[in-house]
Amino acid sequence: MLLSRILTALIGIPVVLAAIHFGGVIYMAFVGCVILLCLYEYGLVLTAGKKPVHMPSLMIFGLLMAVVAVLGRSGAAGLELPDNLYPFSVSVVIFGVLLFEVLTPKRSWDRVCNTFTGVFLIPWSLAHLVNLRDIATYGEYLTLFMIITVWVCDTGAYFSGRFFGRHKLNQEVSPKKTWEGSVGGTLLAVGGAVLMRHLFLSTRFSVKEAVLLGLLIAVVGQVSDLAESVIKRSTGVKDSSNLLPGHGGFLDRFDSYLLLAPLFYYVVLYTL
Repeated sequence: MLLSRILTALIGIPVVLAAIHFGGVIYMAFVGCVILLCLYEYGLVLTAGKKPVHMPSLMIFGLLMAVVAVLGRSGAAGLELPDNLYPFSVSVVIFGVLLFEVLTPKRSWDRVCNTFTGVFLIPWSLAHLVNLRDIATYGEYLTLFMIITVWVCDTGAYFSGRFFGRHKLNQEVSPKKTWEGSVGGTLLAVGGAVLMRHLFLSTRFSVKEAVLLGLLIAVVGQVSDLAESVIKRSTGVKDSSNLLPGHGGFLDRFDSYLLLAPLFYYVVLYTL
């Protein structure tokens, strides 16, 4: 288990770092693939737990929400977007999902709600990874700052929990997570945030701000992880898929960013 976890990380980490570095269309395509895979796994998890979900609506309108989230912040020359892009797109999603349901045999309101959750939660949130990367001058470094801090937090929580874990964080939602692991991951995340600030963001924010951002990333990232665990726990599924040996699926690996990516983006955009 640990060996496969390490081998997957050795392959995956350079791919993620390279995509962030190149940015532009390459990074957008990378995030787009992640979003589609996470949407697909979300559908698989619900289906495995006998929870109704409409896969065509999930994929079609989920991709629409991702595109809108990115284009809404785009400054591309010659790109003219309507003033009411967001409410228009939400209206299209609501109309489209409900239309699909009306035309589907054995109609189910539970299926509508499960589909809406996937459409609005996954692509809308993860698309902010692209918006963060597109911030002028510091976008690459801010993206690295957030993603690497999450990695450090996850790694610290894993090993702290493995060696020192005694008190369960939330037995019902995630039986293996402990308070000791959470605290250990948070402390290492703060240390990693301060280190990265010194390496490539010393002119963007202070050490105090780096500590606060490290705390924000660690706490919100872990809460986001637990939120995704609630979905899996409600369906009796352990991992979203087995596409990433030792790590589960893409939704398992990117669950920390569901709540974190939008919050971190707007905190950086409007306060720093």
